[in-house]
Amino acid sequence: MINRRIISTSGISITTVLQVMVYGGIVLVFGKPLLIPLSFAMLISFILFPVCNWLERKSLSRMSAILFSMSILMMIVSGIVFLLIQQFISFLNEWTIIKEKLVATIEDSSIYLFNTFHINREQQNQILKELVNQSGGNIISIIRQMISVYSLSLVLVILVPIYSVLILYYRARLVKALYMVFPIESRVGIKKILSQTITAYYNFIKGMGIVYFVVGTLNSLGLLLIGVPHAILFGYIAAILTFIPYVGIIVGSLLPITMAWITYSSIWYPLGVVALFSFVQYLEANLIFPLAVSNRLKINALVTLVAIILGGVVWGVAGMILFVPFLAIAKLITDNSPRLKTWSTLLGTS
Repeated sequence: MINRRIISTSGISITTVLQVMVYGGIVLVFGKPLLIPLSFAMLISFILFPVCNWLERKSLSRMSAILFSMSILMMIVSGIVFLLIQQFISFLNEWTIIKEKLVATIEDSSIYLFNTFHINREQQNQILKELVNQSGGNIISIIRQMISVYSLSLVLVILVPIYSVLILYYRARLVKALYMVFPIESRVGIKKILSQTITAYYNFIKGMGIVYFVVGTLNSLGLLLIGVPHAILFGYIAAILTFIPYVGIIVGSLLPITMAWITYSSIWYPLGVVALFSFVQYLEANLIFPLAVSNRLKINALVTLVAIILGGVVWGVAGMILFVPFLAIAKLITDNSPRLKTWSTLLGTS
């Protein structure tokens, strides 16, 4: 009796939690092709809803308001992508020079290996050949994964805007259906959670847009001062990749670090890039983010990291992005449910 009471102190038994986790995991894995675009569309709908609602109050029809707000969003995203593509084309135009410097760097490395470790050119070629043979299967696997990712991205580009428009257009019916699923006494709580979720994500995304712009600008200015070529491209790519917590900044810094090393053949320039990114990330975490994002959701770092890893395992890169918003929605639900206070404490920061 004592053990059973302890198990039920949170209002939900461990058996129920395990069942939800198992069945939920099965649905997430097998429903991936449908759930990923729907999830992105839902979050975009949360962001656009306040804009659409404001336009509708200005006597604009619902569909006109939705299409206008969606068009503005797509124009902004297209403008950012266009600028990055321009910078990338400029980078490719200098590939011949970069290739020559890369060959010279490899030659210097070969001489260093011979002088330091007495590994001659034949031995180096043999080691390189073995590495290539061992990684051949991995390269094919990576290519297949890239094709899969690009195919998924193309599907998302087409489906997500359509889903978002339809969710916004039929939002009243969807909310009404959601109310009908739960008992009457729970509807006030559901309405409160929906309102908090929409408000939180609208303010959160708006603030994050400011954060990315400021961080990208600081990155670009710093890389320009160091003398790294294509500073704007590298600076804003690194800023955008911070959307993937913890992992994004590491991936975003690799290319400018490599470019600085190839360009100047000195360890001090790559170290300068590392110092720059570290300083900008410190400012972002302690000054820019708190000032720009006024409605930050308080979720502890351990649970966030677990959500990112779990999302990567279940849905890949899309899961790493989406599972953090899912976690934030779960936090809002637990905050508003007396039966789930234990989970609210587990997810929270205080």
